[in-house]
Amino acid sequence: MKIIVSEEIKRACPQFAGIAIAATVKNTPYCEALWQKIDEFTKYYREKYSVDSIKDVPTIHATREMYKKCGKDPSRYRPSGEALCRRILRGIPLYQIDTLVDLINLVSIRYGYSIGGFDADKFEGDVLTLGIGKAGEPYEGIGRGTLNIEGMPVYRDAVGGVGTPTSDHERTKLNLDTVHLFTIINGYSGKEGLVEAAEYMVSLLVEFASAKDVQIIEFE
Repeated sequence: MKIIVSEEIKRACPQFAGIAIAATVKNTPYCEALWQKIDEFTKYYREKYSVDSIKDVPTIHATREMYKKCGKDPSRYRPSGEALCRRILRGIPLYQIDTLVDLINLVSIRYGYSIGGFDADKFEGDVLTLGIGKAGEPYEGIGRGTLNIEGMPVYRDAVGGVGTPTSDHERTKLNLDTVHLFTIINGYSGKEGLVEAAEYMVSLLVEFASAKDVQIIEFE
């Protein structure tokens, strides 16, 4: 899969960089050992941050600023990385979905990135382009129904949008039958921290999802 960053994204966020991870995986409904890690990190996170202070986390702050530059209110349409962090800081447990989604969420709260997770077999074509959502552009967010993505960064395949920082699309979502994972870590704050987050993601995928044939793709 080739990823193209559009000129409109480069103008709005010259420092943008991303890392994609492709792997053959085995998904499961639930992984107790993974949830032990999630619970341990949740406890640590609640001791370190507050709902107010996370806005100063560089990765969260940069994604919020990108929304503002593109014309979207990040407090109304929260990027997923921030939304997950706010959830646990309000004392609400993370959603338990399945092992792939759960481990992606762990990476997201640990590093503050909004991370897209896709079933690669559901993509149309072999190119993803990162652009900005247009007025009236059709988009069905996972569990959200029709989502207004005007002014949001959006990855599009040959058919249309598949991922925004707020929500990925129903069409390409992960499920228990997913064999080929494609996940994207979005660095609106730049390159710093991306490799560390990607390496942590790969370690979780190997440990909890039997990941093989792992490929790491850096792009900007």
